[in-house]
Amino acid sequence: MLERAIVAHGAPTLAGLKLGSLFNVALAELRVLEEEMQMLNAVLLPKGVALALLRTDAQRALLYLYRTSTLFQELQREEVRAFLRQWGYQRFSPEEALAHLRERVAAAGSFPHEIGVFLGYPLSDVQEFIRSAGRNCLLSGYWKVYSNADAAREIFARYRKCTDVYLRRFQDGFSLSRLTVCAKKAA
Repeated sequence: MLERAIVAHGAPTLAGLKLGSLFNVALAELRVLEEEMQMLNAVLLPKGVALALLRTDAQRALLYLYRTSTLFQELQREEVRAFLRQWGYQRFSPEEALAHLRERVAAAGSFPHEIGVFLGYPLSDVQEFIRSAGRNCLLSGYWKVYSNADAAREIFARYRKCTDVYLRRFQDGFSLSRLTVCAKKAA
């Protein structure tokens, strides 16, 4: 069930703790998945969360759950734009950036390293991961950490606790809508 996968892999995003989450789901029929995603987006979008399809193969689909306003804000940061330009990004609306990310995922057949920006990882850790080819990190958890390990350890603990609580609530019958924290309105 797609809703359970969203809760299991995207609870910190649903809770507003994380920009985005990436996960695979089994794919039986693309049309059915797209219809289910459309219904779920009708619930999620009013709360500032979106579910996007990044890639499919014969057996699975790669999905991206994200906070729309948080992604928009991240893509407005000049240091993020400068970094993404190195990977061919030219336009920085969420829709255009995601379209380019889809192309990069399809071309690479795996995860392009800049995907960390779309997941809310610290830019310095994303850059150092690329520079060091994923080696010599201080901590490995939701991402490989190259600086501020203590802060990252606390974030990882919050993500784990959030996921545990959300999975229990989901099993208790809480709906996806009820589990999704609304985006804060701009003042």
